[in-house]
Amino acid sequence: MTVLMKIRGLKKSFGDQTVLKNIEFDLATNERIGLVGYNGTGKTTLANILAGRMDADQASIETAYPLKIGYLLQSIEYSIHDFSQMLTDDESGGLYKLTSQMGLSKVQAWKTERLRHMSGGEKLKLALAHIWKTMPEILILDEPTNHLDINGINWLLEELETYQGAVLIISHDRYFLDQSVSKILELEDGRLHAYQGNYSDYQREKKRLYEERLHQYEEQQKYKQRIESQIANLQNWSGKAHRDSTKKEGFKEYYRLKAKKLDNQVKSKLKRLEQELTKHKLEKPKEEESVKFQFSSNEKRGKRIIEAKNLAKAFDGRTLFEDSSFFIKHGERIGLVGSNGCGKTTLIRMILEGEPVTSGTLWKSRSMKAAYLSQDVNDLNTDQTIAQALQLSDRDKTATVRTILANMGIKENRFDRPIGTFSLGERTRIKLAGMIVKDYDILILDEPTNHLDLPSREQLEETLLEFQGTIIIVSHDVYFMEKLCDKLLVFENGKVQRIERGLKDWQNKKEKPKTEHDEAERLRIETRMTAVLGELAGLSHEDPRYHELDQEFSQLLKMKQALSNEK
Repeated sequence: MTVLMKIRGLKKSFGDQTVLKNIEFDLATNERIGLVGYNGTGKTTLANILAGRMDADQASIETAYPLKIGYLLQSIEYSIHDFSQMLTDDESGGLYKLTSQMGLSKVQAWKTERLRHMSGGEKLKLALAHIWKTMPEILILDEPTNHLDINGINWLLEELETYQGAVLIISHDRYFLDQSVSKILELEDGRLHAYQGNYSDYQREKKRLYEERLHQYEEQQKYKQRIESQIANLQNWSGKAHRDSTKKEGFKEYYRLKAKKLDNQVKSKLKRLEQELTKHKLEKPKEEESVKFQFSSNEKRGKRIIEAKNLAKAFDGRTLFEDSSFFIKHGERIGLVGSNGCGKTTLIRMILEGEPVTSGTLWKSRSMKAAYLSQDVNDLNTDQTIAQALQLSDRDKTATVRTILANMGIKENRFDRPIGTFSLGERTRIKLAGMIVKDYDILILDEPTNHLDLPSREQLEETLLEFQGTIIIVSHDVYFMEKLCDKLLVFENGKVQRIERGLKDWQNKKEKPKTEHDEAERLRIETRMTAVLGELAGLSHEDPRYHELDQEFSQLLKMKQALSNEK
C-alpha cells in the first residue's frame, strides 16, 4: 500500500484545553480506518485539520502528491446554499445518478423550498453523492450513517468495498464499523491508540488490555502493601529495641546495635520500594466504558440521579402518597402511572423543587440538567418570536431549532412570527424543539402528546427513542408509554412503587394474580356445589337440613355466575 498522508506531532489546543496531543499515524491506499472516542475528544477537530478546514498548532503533514480530499460533514453543518451549489455544479449528471441509487428521486428538480425541508437522511445522501462524484484519493466521513436508511447504508458499504483510496470514518455505529473498517484509532485524553481489526475486535482487545493492566496494578499494590507491612513491623521492633537500650542494664549496647540494624533494614526497604515505584509505578487503569451512540451523557449512565426514601406528600390534610421509596438511574425511561389526582404531576414539581416534601427525603444529583414540558403550553409569551421565547442567542442552536421544527411540520417562513399565531399543538412542538437543542440530560414530560396530531406523535416518539439521557413521562397515551418506557413508577394504594417492566407487562402481571384467584375461587365453589348436591340427594324435602342446603346451593350458583360474568 502507498502511504498517501503521513501525520506526525500534531497538536491542537483551544485556550488552556489541549484537545490533541502529539497525534501520529498514516493513511494509505485501500486502508479503512475507524476513528472513535467519546463526544468532545477531538475527532471532528482532527478531521477538520486533515481536510484543511482548520490549522493545527503544531504538525508535520506530508502527502505523496497533491491530494484531493473528500470530507463529509455532519448533515447539520450544511446550509441550503451548500446544497443548492451541489445541484448547480452537477453538469455531468453524475450526482443525480448516485442519489437515485441511494433512493432519492428527481433531485435535479428540487428547488430552494424543497431543499429547505430536507430530512437529515436526504441531506446526508445528497452530500455523500456530491463527494463521491469528485473521486477523491482520501475520504473523511463524519458520522456517515446518522439519518441514513437501510438503502443508503447498503449503498455506502458497497461503494466502500470498491473504492481504491484511503478512508477515515468517524462513527459510533458499531454495525457499520464492523462491516467497513480493518483498523480502529481511538482518541482518548488527547492521544491516539491504534487497534487492528474492526470495532468488535477493538472492543475485545481493549477489554483484554484493561484486564491485563488492572491485574498488573493490583499485583503492584499487593507488593507495596507487603513491603509497607514489613517496614511497619521493623519500625515497631526498632522502637522496642531503642526503648530497651535505655532500660536494661548490661544489655544497652546490644539493644543499641539491634535498633541500628533494624533502622538500616527499614531504610533499605523504603529505598527499594521507592526505586520500584519510581521506575515501574502503575496507575490504576480507567474502568472500561461502553461507547454510546450519537448522544453524550455516557459517563453518567447507570448512576442514580434521583432517590426517594420514605417519601410522603400531603395537601390540606389529604395524603397523596406516603412511605414511598424508589430510585431513578441516568439513561432510564420511566413512566409515571396512576389515576387522576394521585400525585404524578405533584411528584414532578417536587423533583423540580417547586413543591416541598411533607416527610421523608427526595435526593437529586446536583449535576442533573432537567428540562420540563408541562401540560400547559400557554406559558409561552404570545408576543415573542420562537427565538425570543426559547432564548436562542447561539446561531448554531437557532439553525438547529429551525431544522427540528421543519421536520415537525413548522415551515421556515413562520419562524419569525409571534407565538400567538401558532396552534397549541405547534406550541408544544416549539417547546420540545427548545428542549432538544439545549442538550439536557433529563427530560420530564407531562402529557407531551396533548394537542399533537398523529404524525407529530410519531415524530416525537422517534426523537425520544434516540435520546440517551433520562426520560420521565406522565401520559394517558398507552401506545406512547408502551413504546417508550421500560420501567414504571406506579401510584397505587397511597404509595409510589418502582416496577422493573413496561406498561403492558406490568398490566399483564397485575391481572394474573386476579385470574389465578378467580380460578381457585371457581374450583372451590364447584367443589362445594358437588358436596351440597350429594347431601341433598340423601335427604327428604321435610328434613330441616334440606332447606338450608338448598339455599346454600342457590347462593353458590349465583357466585359462580358472577365470576363467569367478570371474565
